[in-house]
Amino acid sequence: MASFKQLGIIEDYIKGLNEIGIKNPTEIQEKAIPILLNEPTDFIGLAQTGTGKTAAYGLPLLETIDANQPLIQALILSPTRELVQQIKKQLFKYTKYLDKKIFLEAVYGGEKIDKQMQRLKRPTHIVIATPGRLIDLIERDVINLRNIKTLVLDEADEMLNMGFKKDLNTILQYTKGQKNTWLFSATMPDEIQQIIRNYMEKDRVEVKVNRSNVVNENIVHQYKMTTLKNKLETLMGLLDEKQEERGIIFVKTKLGAQKLADELQEEGFSVKALEGDMQQKEREKVMRAFKNGSLQYLVSTDVSARGIDVKNLGFVIHYQLPEQREYYTHRSGRTARAGKKGESIALVLPSEMQDIYDLQKKLNINFQER
Repeated sequence: MASFKQLGIIEDYIKGLNEIGIKNPTEIQEKAIPILLNEPTDFIGLAQTGTGKTAAYGLPLLETIDANQPLIQALILSPTRELVQQIKKQLFKYTKYLDKKIFLEAVYGGEKIDKQMQRLKRPTHIVIATPGRLIDLIERDVINLRNIKTLVLDEADEMLNMGFKKDLNTILQYTKGQKNTWLFSATMPDEIQQIIRNYMEKDRVEVKVNRSNVVNENIVHQYKMTTLKNKLETLMGLLDEKQEERGIIFVKTKLGAQKLADELQEEGFSVKALEGDMQQKEREKVMRAFKNGSLQYLVSTDVSARGIDVKNLGFVIHYQLPEQREYYTHRSGRTARAGKKGESIALVLPSEMQDIYDLQKKLNINFQER
């Protein structure tokens, strides 16, 4: 395995990486960084959530920035506000030891647009945005993307899943010209193929991460049989067992998240919901409480959980199995971070056992009955 230095990353960035516990490159970083550092190119990176994509594109992207030019030189599009905030935070940490400051700005729905317009008047080198809010800013003529050299589409399949197809096409159309497009995605649906055909060069470079290496080996995967009638009771039994640990409980819908959080609160558990209809201030308040440990459990939908990076999470519980198997990897990857161990526990109805067998086969993991 190559080191970051061997991949061509300068010492100032390596210092920043070491400080946040990133010592060795992941497979996608090892494959992508030398290509993206080497010469301007369009690029496709196929890799699951949790494989280190932010550093894979973020480090080479920072290298393209001329800090002396107070212009927006790069744009990163990402599906959710949590992910946008997390990417900004990560890039900021990478740049800690640089002599010349690189300025980053995050724009996303749920925060007052006037605030963001005000911040964009300051020198800005990289904008990280959700597609909808970026369109609003473009239409108000308050963001100048004419000088961008690189456009990154992060979690491209997820942006399409969330209904951003029209917005993505508008942005790609608007930024046509002398720029490189770097697209990162876990899957390759037809709509992604269409974007590649319409907006990327034919000589683009494509790399894939070996899917069998995707699931973190420090996670123990378990399932617990239950019935619809006893499911809540089964969940509370598990939480009682794990009184010393913090964890996330996953459900499929926003309504389901609120309902389950309310039921658990009534039983005296320290828990809150995190879902897409919440006001931004409320979401941030819940996340702060969860990160600082004053809140023990979080009930979350898949989309809201994208971008949650909390240290020392002991477990995740799949109160409902996800619709798509990619989400299982994403959900379970919230635990066992930074070399720690963790548990991923699925509450399973008898009719769902086939889903467990499918996950085992497709993700190359073993489930133990609990």
